[in-house]
Amino acid sequence: MSDDLQAVNPRARLFRIILSVYGVGIYIFLFAPIAVLILLSFNSSTVVGFPMAGFTTDWYARLSHDNVILDALEKSLFVAFWVTVLATLIGTAAAFPLVRANIKNRGGVRVFITLPIMMPGLLIGVAILVLATNVLHIQPSLRVAIIGQTVLATPFVILVVSSRLEALDRNLERAAADLGANPLQRLLFVVLPLIYPGIIAGALIALTLSLDEFIVTNFIIGADQTLPIYIYNQLKFGITPEVNALATLMLLGTLAVAGGTFGALRLVKVLASVTKNTKLLEEPASAEV
Repeated sequence: MSDDLQAVNPRARLFRIILSVYGVGIYIFLFAPIAVLILLSFNSSTVVGFPMAGFTTDWYARLSHDNVILDALEKSLFVAFWVTVLATLIGTAAAFPLVRANIKNRGGVRVFITLPIMMPGLLIGVAILVLATNVLHIQPSLRVAIIGQTVLATPFVILVVSSRLEALDRNLERAAADLGANPLQRLLFVVLPLIYPGIIAGALIALTLSLDEFIVTNFIIGADQTLPIYIYNQLKFGITPEVNALATLMLLGTLAVAGGTFGALRLVKVLASVTKNTKLLEEPASAEV
């Protein structure tokens, strides 16, 4: 392959080297801040920065005794869980009429659905605050924060699931209908198993957005605080490496969740392949009998 490229373009080797260096530079640009964050979590000094005063793991030990930061983390996970569940359910349900219904100007409808993505979070936060307090007479709280973050996360789920649903071959559903499957059975045993990677991807996006959301949440959460709000408040007094230690643990947790999700998807594919091969082996045996 390299000889063929060299014959077509004498400078192909040079371009390949330049692109390789460029690609490595992009990855360094993306992951260098994360590497610095992990490194500073082991800094023995209370000042976050270089040069490091020494190496220690005390900041990880202090996390288990810091009730304020643990409470903020617990509330962040609580909000993220419900936002993920609600956004996934609502977004998946909304993707079906967007793709399957006979909607005129489908592109315009898709743009209308994604308006919360394009609007500044500041405006959405103020709008939800006014709606909750002046119209619904609900005081800012964790419940209102869940509603507000769900408004932001649901369009992402709709886009991901609808794109997966559009790529689905409708002939598979027609074949299931010819075999006697009713609409519910076609949904449960044909459609959802084929689009579940998109559903899981949308759920992971919603989870990530919720854990990271600050602007809208700051308006509607009231006296409570999630982890991003806690970190923002700590900026007034100075952030210690304890926050870096927590961020490192959350990074490891995120990698574990992502790895477990992809591993589960791979396991489902392997089990489906084994089941299919088993049925194929049983069919000749039953035919001979």
